Amino acid sequence: MELILAKAAFAFYAAAMALAFLYLFYKNDAWSLWMLRLMGVGVLLQSASFGFRLHSFWLIPENRYFLPINSFFGALAYLSLAVAAVFYFVEGRHRLGILGAFVLPWPVIGLGSALIWADPKTSGLVPALQSYWINIHPMVLMTSYAAFGNAFGVGLALLVQEHQIKSRKPSELCYRLPSIEELDDLNYHIIAAAWPVLTVGIIMGGVWAYNAWGRFWGWDPKETWALITALIYAGYLHMRYVGRLRGKKAIYVSMVGFASVVFTFLGVNFLSGLHAYLSGGA
Repeated sequence: MELILAKAAFAFYAAAMALAFLYLFYKNDAWSLWMLRLMGVGVLLQSASFGFRLHSFWLIPENRYFLPINSFFGALAYLSLAVAAVFYFVEGRHRLGILGAFVLPWPVIGLGSALIWADPKTSGLVPALQSYWINIHPMVLMTSYAAFGNAFGVGLALLVQEHQIKSRKPSELCYRLPSIEELDDLNYHIIAAAWPVLTVGIIMGGVWAYNAWGRFWGWDPKETWALITALIYAGYLHMRYVGRLRGKKAIYVSMVGFASVVFTFLGVNFLSGLHAYLSGGA
C-alpha cells in the first residue's frame, strides 16, 4: 500500500507540474487553481504513504518509536514530500501560480528517483541510529533543504523575468511573472526562514554526535558541507540585509547555496562513513 500511495502521489505531482507549465505559457487561471488542488491531493497521498511506511518500520522491534528515514528511499521520499508541502504553503499564501513551473519539478524528480532507483525495503536500525535524535535532526535539516529548493525555483523565475525585461521583444511571460522586486523579496524571506532551521539542525547533529561518541564535531564530510551550506546562506542573508546584494547577484549567491545543499544531501553520502546509511551503506 505504501508504494501504491507513493506512485499515486507521483502521478498527482506530475499532473500538477504539467498544469503549471501550461499556465506558464497559456494563461488560464483554472489551470493554476487545479495545479494547487492536485498538489494538495499529492501531499495527502504521500503523507499517507509515509504513514504506512512508519507502520511497517515499527514492526521491526529495534525500530519502535523511530522514524523511517534510515535509507536513501526514506530520505528522498521525505524530502520530496517536504518540498511539495512547502510549495503548497507558499503558493496557497501568495497565489503566484506561475512559480509552479519553477518549483514542482523538484518533488517530481525526487519522488520519481526514489521509486525508480532506491530500495524501498525497511530494515532494522543499527545501534548508532537508535536514538530519538533520528526523529529530529535529519527531519529538521531536510525541511530546510525543501525550503531552499523552493527559493531556488523563485530565483529561476527572477532570472527569467530579468531576461524578459532586458529583451527588446519581451513575451507575454514578462507581464505575468511577478516583478523582480517581488521575486527578490520572496526569495529572501524563504531563505531567511529556512536558514535558522538549517542551523538548528546542524547543532542538533552535534549534540547527537556528542551523546553518541563524546565529541560535538568531527569534520565528517557531511558535517563539513552542511556547515559550508550554512555559511553560504549566512553570507547571502548578511549581504542582502545590509543592502549590498539584490536582484540577479543575490540570486546567484543563493543558487551557489542550493548547489551546496544538493551536494550535501546527495554527493557527500558516498564520502561520509557516518552517513553512509543514506546511500545504502552500513
